[in-house]
Amino acid sequence: MRKIVVVLVLLVLAGWAVYDTLSNQVASPVEDGTQHESEIVEGIEVGNQAPDFALRTLDGKEVRLSDLRGKRVIVNMWATWCPPCRAEMPDMQKFYERYKDEGVEIVAVNLTQSEKQLEQVARFIQEYGITFTVVLDEKGEVSRQYQAHAIPTSYLIDSQGIIRKKMIGPMSYDWLVDQMKSIQ
Repeated sequence: MRKIVVVLVLLVLAGWAVYDTLSNQVASPVEDGTQHESEIVEGIEVGNQAPDFALRTLDGKEVRLSDLRGKRVIVNMWATWCPPCRAEMPDMQKFYERYKDEGVEIVAVNLTQSEKQLEQVARFIQEYGITFTVVLDEKGEVSRQYQAHAIPTSYLIDSQGIIRKKMIGPMSYDWLVDQMKSIQ
């Protein structure tokens, strides 16, 4: 009886190893570090195609994430009342000023439905000297889609629109520099 149990356990482990190997091959990058388009799914996990969205800036200009393909993009969910959001903004601005001419874009998605007044967003942008793109998520659709349950939440997206990093909490200048070096 003991031998039968040992054989069954070994068969289950061997079956699991085969299953695990095959399932990892489907979703893993190929040798050149890219995935085949047919293997990439839209979602908010690392390795997924970032879900597209279109939001407006304070001056009414529409910004669509898919229009930024070819650039490395940081999508940052934030609000003016959030202390960690306020803390990271100077580092994000410094990073943007340094790397904007190297194919990097920041799209700061303001959780407008959580703000007391829209004017707070305009004052914040002016006070912090923000020059990167700020869009308004007035209905909360994008923050729900990207599951920004805690803010700030940021997604680092490569030039092909693939999520490469997710960060919950404030980002520092040095962290941004280190992370973006590894993203094409």
